[in-house]
Amino acid sequence: MPVSMKNLDPAFQGAGQKAGIEVWRIENFNPVPVPKSSFGKFFSGDSYVILKTNALRTGALHHDIHYWLGKDASQDESGTAAIKAVELDAALGGRAVQYRELQSHETEKFLSYFKPCIIPQEGGIASGFKHVEAAEYQNRLYVCRGKHVVLVKEVPFARSSLSHDDIFILDTQSKIFQFNGSNSSIQERAKALEVVQYIKDTYHNGKCEIAAVEDGRLMADADTGEFWGFFGGFAPLPRKTATEEPESANVLPHKLFRVEKGEAIAINAARLTRELIDTYRCYILDCGTEFFVWMGRSTSLDQRKAAVSAADDMLCKLDRRKCRMIHILEGFEAVEFRSKFDTWPQSTNSVCEDGRGKVAALLKRQGINVKGLLKSESAKEETPLHIDCTGNLQVWRVDGQDKTLLTGSDQSKFYTGDSYIFQYSYPGEEKDENLIGTWFGKRTTEEDKASATSQASKMVESLKFTATQVRLYEGNEPIQFFAIFQSFVMFKGGLSKNYKNYIAENALPDDTYADDVLALFRVQGSGPENMQAIQVEPVASSLNSSYVYILQREQFLFIWSGSLTTSESQELSERLLDHIKPNVQPKLLKEGAESEHFWELLGGKSEYPSQKITRVAENDPHLFCCTLVKGELKVTEVHNFDQDDLMTEDIFIVNCHSDIYLWVGKQVESKSKMNALSIGEKFLEREKLSTQAAIYVVMEGSEPSFFTRFFSWDSKKSAMHGNSFQRKLSILKNGVTAVLDTPKRRSPASYSGRSSVDKSQRSRSMSFSPDRVRVRGRSPAFNALAANFENPNSRNMSTPPVVRKIYPKSVTPDSGILTQKSAAFTAISSAFEQSPPARTFLPPRSLKAIALDINKPNSVALSPSSVEELRPKPETTQEDQKGNAAEDDEGLTIYPYDRLTKTSSNPASDIDVTKREKYLSSEEFKQKFGMAKTVFYKLPKWRQNKLKMSLQLF
Repeated sequence: MPVSMKNLDPAFQGAGQKAGIEVWRIENFNPVPVPKSSFGKFFSGDSYVILKTNALRTGALHHDIHYWLGKDASQDESGTAAIKAVELDAALGGRAVQYRELQSHETEKFLSYFKPCIIPQEGGIASGFKHVEAAEYQNRLYVCRGKHVVLVKEVPFARSSLSHDDIFILDTQSKIFQFNGSNSSIQERAKALEVVQYIKDTYHNGKCEIAAVEDGRLMADADTGEFWGFFGGFAPLPRKTATEEPESANVLPHKLFRVEKGEAIAINAARLTRELIDTYRCYILDCGTEFFVWMGRSTSLDQRKAAVSAADDMLCKLDRRKCRMIHILEGFEAVEFRSKFDTWPQSTNSVCEDGRGKVAALLKRQGINVKGLLKSESAKEETPLHIDCTGNLQVWRVDGQDKTLLTGSDQSKFYTGDSYIFQYSYPGEEKDENLIGTWFGKRTTEEDKASATSQASKMVESLKFTATQVRLYEGNEPIQFFAIFQSFVMFKGGLSKNYKNYIAENALPDDTYADDVLALFRVQGSGPENMQAIQVEPVASSLNSSYVYILQREQFLFIWSGSLTTSESQELSERLLDHIKPNVQPKLLKEGAESEHFWELLGGKSEYPSQKITRVAENDPHLFCCTLVKGELKVTEVHNFDQDDLMTEDIFIVNCHSDIYLWVGKQVESKSKMNALSIGEKFLEREKLSTQAAIYVVMEGSEPSFFTRFFSWDSKKSAMHGNSFQRKLSILKNGVTAVLDTPKRRSPASYSGRSSVDKSQRSRSMSFSPDRVRVRGRSPAFNALAANFENPNSRNMSTPPVVRKIYPKSVTPDSGILTQKSAAFTAISSAFEQSPPARTFLPPRSLKAIALDINKPNSVALSPSSVEELRPKPETTQEDQKGNAAEDDEGLTIYPYDRLTKTSSNPASDIDVTKREKYLSSEEFKQKFGMAKTVFYKLPKWRQNKLKMSLQLF
């Protein structure tokens, strides 16, 4: 039911429109905005409403509402805060979750907004904030509890307040003491130091001494003696007494109440099911330590206010005011609420599709051409890779307990029935980094998977756990994986013995790819640095209007372009032919203009989709601390996290939904480090994520940039010695971060010695830093030498040149007086030190592709003349003149261009229609193609075909 805005408080006008925190204090039963300078300052006699707005990756805003009740706040003010929280939720559309926060019993989520802590002050608006100013500094004692966020509570300044289980902070005029109970954890001690820093900055203007006192150390040092002196001297502390609150509330059975006219009416039911609650009513679920107020989507604002008041009255009558209370709107139930029910249907609230896409799908079903509608979508921003793609790659195919090193182009050809191990060494921001991963095809055997995992883990261990490990499954690869390989081809079938044995034992056909079999490949990717050919079933239903396909059968080769594809996608297919079917001329087909032979190869026509295949999107990251207790995984979410939340004694998981990142601290035991992947698998099961999602294992001190992007990262902190407490104490006392010596950069490490892979066969791109020169493929000098020996009729495996800056250092002041010999030597030497100039003899791209690069933010702007320089010029050298003469003397009849085109009204007869350009004279060839024939035939086939198509000769 729509909620009327006329009854909403004007103080909430415009609230929640941007990311951040907003706070209102209840004054005379009205919310009054609190200035930003006073955020985190609470008074025990007041009530507050707090709004936390987060901007999600999708661009949407997410809201959480908390109302904080001071221990001395009146019942009326507390009730007003609860009602105002409901009003604020209505003003934001009714989608926010509302939390009741009681002083000294706040949730970790609430405390994370005001890190490192909140220390409520006495007084409030009702008392006029009249505080007695102390004549001298008053010593105060605080108890600190919490491993991830710290709950600070002032306790009486007496020895009896101390215990072995907690951490205490004694704030005196000249020194702040932190007393670490013997039973407290290192992580709790480290977090308490953040409170010490806060007190030092807030109450001492950053000028006072810091001392750490260990429980049980007696009078070992001066600081310990001084600390106990404030309590009249040292005396043993008593052992823990039964002072904790009773846990009986935890075992109370769950009770459901329906709210009718402000009264809670119990619902008697043997089992809690979703069918018990109705969209036109509000309900209260009593779970002992937690109270949930569920509000139907069709309820009015008055009904929701009445439900909150009824729940508050119940807590008072039951004397359980310290219980947590959470308000939830129908359709936005959290997991913690749904888990209380025996049955709860899967959520039907899917993410809304793009409006244009829905309209296009509807129109297409009505037979209307939607090509223009879909192509009018705005271009997606290029996804940042967060990894340097100029490193060294080694790939092994696993075969039982053995592995075979793949070389050359084979290292980018995977089979869906096999398992693979890859090691990628690349330059990081401060040192060389290693990525060791496993890739499992959909039909790989369990034996090969186990062997690959074991061997990869041993490789990581041999590198002293400094490498990042990743586990990948077919179809769930991240973009970094494809960027590393650049050109990736996936074939059906497998080559390992275990796969062959499996299909033989189960009497399954062996569909392993071969050159002469019928095969269909889907081409996908975003560009030459990220392109894939995936073999699919050779049937018409495998086609998709949003993709380009390659169909082969013996000597037949087709490239089929869907109606929704772009010229860039078609160009990728021609590049990928170099890896699948080199030296074979394809026949180009467009959707709707297929030949009968094409459909015959696919077994006849059938319906096929037009929407692009979507991958699981990366969501906003969430951080979890993980511990294994008797084999069971326990996780705790860390809200509003930063780097300081990562403790070297623990394992943390950054959950992005599509993939997860395990961060393993240096002081985690070796057994847990070896089992990190299994912890990640348990986490996927617990969170009901895809069990084939990518799992990264990141070691402290070797964090790659694709992990540190989730934090405001300081690499010096992860390079420190000691445990978490020792590190933070060092920072607090010294004022600077104590760091280890940064390792010097060295040659990329390899698990099995120097790589046998010729780097000239691997085309690389620099995607990590836009300021560095992009280096691709072989060195310029090698290209210049090899150009004279390459077969002009074979496909060129290198990719088109990338525009590069011509750095001033390549020009020497006295270059004009160099002798011819020294100039030649300088040119050859400089070719090994800098990227080649724009006129290097690498295959040129079309002017359209070059124009696209100019529009990219990291590209170098070119003038029209510079663009023209990228096309090889028909220089009239003596060698070219000889070549041209030879071409004219081949014995072929020379025809004018007009008679050789496909659309000629007077076509030439007795010519090879696949080589129309050969019948042009040398002069007319240069005029039309802009280059000599010798230069043209050194281009890759796909580039030759492009030029011929543009001239109607193909």
